[in-house]
Amino acid sequence: MSNLIVSASPHIRSKDTTQRIMRDVVIALVPALIASVVLFGMRALLVTAVCVVTCVVSEYVFEMAVKRPSTISDLSAVVTGMLLAFNLPVGIPLWMAVVGSLAAIVVVKQLFGGIGHNFANPAITARVIMLISFAQPMTQWVLPQRGTDGIELVSGATPLAHLSSGNLAALPSLTDMFLGIRGGCLGETCALALILGGAYLLWRRVITFHIPLAFIGTVFVLTALLGKQPMYQVLGGGLLIGAFFMATDYSTSPASKTGKIVFGIGCGLITVLIRVYGSYPEGVSFAILLMNIVTPHISKLTVPKPFGAAASKS
Repeated sequence: MSNLIVSASPHIRSKDTTQRIMRDVVIALVPALIASVVLFGMRALLVTAVCVVTCVVSEYVFEMAVKRPSTISDLSAVVTGMLLAFNLPVGIPLWMAVVGSLAAIVVVKQLFGGIGHNFANPAITARVIMLISFAQPMTQWVLPQRGTDGIELVSGATPLAHLSSGNLAALPSLTDMFLGIRGGCLGETCALALILGGAYLLWRRVITFHIPLAFIGTVFVLTALLGKQPMYQVLGGGLLIGAFFMATDYSTSPASKTGKIVFGIGCGLITVLIRVYGSYPEGVSFAILLMNIVTPHISKLTVPKPFGAAASKS
């Protein structure tokens, strides 16, 4: 008995680390980054770099100020910066991108204890804060269009705005929607790139299919039943980047399979309600944020019952 070792759980450890998981997410986001540069030009890379650098530096400075161990090596701040940049218009003033990045890291993440303790996805919450604070710059879109000399940039409305106003004749083709030749945030337009990134995360088992399938499937089915152009609803806006990269955040989504499905359906339902009946043509960010808030309740109601355990009397 003298050789018996008593230690705290967990007793079964995985080779997965936060750094490895976040590195895979960065790799999965690279196709969307490349597509954004091709479609919107080098300013897309500049906006992304500003967000990433601000997120990393602000995380380091905050943790040093409060005497916490530095966590910038886990790459979570890099992922937050990339996701926030991908949810911004390419023409956003850079100082606003800095403000959004500070809000994501300091307000949403670090003030609640750092990675794993945040109540909502930092990038999503920062985007909502920016939509409320900087409404006009956050809704001024630059549209890539096919021209005689390749892709040309013009100002205009997004496909979701055309759907909301009933201007169906102005919608781009589904091929252009799939390739990203449409208006929108710099990292959300190219469905092909986002699907490739999502497939990589599924292959690497960083995420499971439950939330993306429930989220995207709910939007498709409900908009089909309502006669609201389901393919454009799926390919338009931030649905794909939200479903694959932000709704699947470990800290702010349920852990059980049932919980993930409920979470995804809830995200899809709120997205459709806002897009179809709300005054704002996009609803993905608000849907994910609202479902992040109720995640603890979903987790409590869907926690798997251990084999042989008695039913709770509470």
